[in-house]
Amino acid sequence: MTIESFPHVAHGSPSAVPVARTAKLFEPVRIGPLALKNRIVMPPMTRTMAPGGVPGPANAAYYARRARGGVGLVITEGTWVPHAAAANEENAPRMYGDDALQGWAAVVRAVHAEDTPLIAQLWHVGQMKQHMVESLYAPRAAGDAPPPRVGPSGWFGGIGHALTHDGEAATQQDIDAVVEAFRQGALNAQAAGFDGVEIHAAHGYLFDQFFWPGTNKRTDEYGGSLQNRVRLAADTVREIRRATGPGFAISLRFSQWRVQDFHSKLFADPGELLGFLEPLSDAGVDVFHCSQRRFWEGEFGTDRNLAAWTRELSGKPSITVGSIAMTGEHIDTLMGQESGVTGIDHLLKMAERGDFDLAAVGRGLLVDPDWARKVREGRLDELKPWSREVLSTLV
Repeated sequence: MTIESFPHVAHGSPSAVPVARTAKLFEPVRIGPLALKNRIVMPPMTRTMAPGGVPGPANAAYYARRARGGVGLVITEGTWVPHAAAANEENAPRMYGDDALQGWAAVVRAVHAEDTPLIAQLWHVGQMKQHMVESLYAPRAAGDAPPPRVGPSGWFGGIGHALTHDGEAATQQDIDAVVEAFRQGALNAQAAGFDGVEIHAAHGYLFDQFFWPGTNKRTDEYGGSLQNRVRLAADTVREIRRATGPGFAISLRFSQWRVQDFHSKLFADPGELLGFLEPLSDAGVDVFHCSQRRFWEGEFGTDRNLAAWTRELSGKPSITVGSIAMTGEHIDTLMGQESGVTGIDHLLKMAERGDFDLAAVGRGLLVDPDWARKVREGRLDELKPWSREVLSTLV
């Protein structure tokens, strides 16, 4: 990225940031059982470049390049858990099947060769309104209908988009099958050599559909109160912890915003956030991955972002993510509205204040695998400029 790729700062050039200023981002840090060499994370970014759900040599090289470039932790793109209705993209990778797991084992070896831990994100789309991929379903007799989508109440959308009803409420058998799918996905990841897993519980996917009262209209122990709406996620974390043991890291990614509405808020105040975090922490989450569209925006009328509040309330490490190293122009294009004004100085100020333990850099690492090393060495003027062309390749 060029210096313009950072949101603008009021005084001076990002290229002039001295190495000492960036040192906080490159301190070692621990999350659960994992000791990381620095605070920079490559976050999950769906690439749909694993044909038939199987990662190959190009995927291994892609992740290894970012590890070689100096990040402290790599989290894979979302991987499908072994559940009939989890998937909606045939070429997004899966975490089941001998072919896929052999491919993942090669990815793990490549990343570990760079002395970098690797976590697999586990994913289920729930009621997400996209086609499901029949080739990724469990085998069925010829002519059988695709399995139904799984969600809390059969409702999808909400707030900025009208709610639509497209299914039935998940039965207890359905819920048990989801927990088992994530347990098995975590065990598969552990067998492939991963250092941990991240549960994708953000952005309007399955667990998030249970969190939101608009899509969760249940009246049983999985609906109604916030504590009940978090129950499925907490049960899943608890089962993964039981199955994998204490030496396997568990991250959980959640968000205030959703794909269906960028302005929606799951938590109105710190008390609600605490009520969400406590059962998940107790179940065994090691680190919370706190997704915001813009990392610098405060929550609950303060200048402290979601990761800062999460860190304080849960006592667990937090990952901040959201438009780090993106230009204002790119944010505008992506989100369709004006971006805020911030810069690398603001990220460093938040790091010094202890607002987060880790910072996840997405598009910056897509276009420049050496992003972390360049920032560590103060070579911000050498960062590669953003190009949408990288979205079509595994460079």
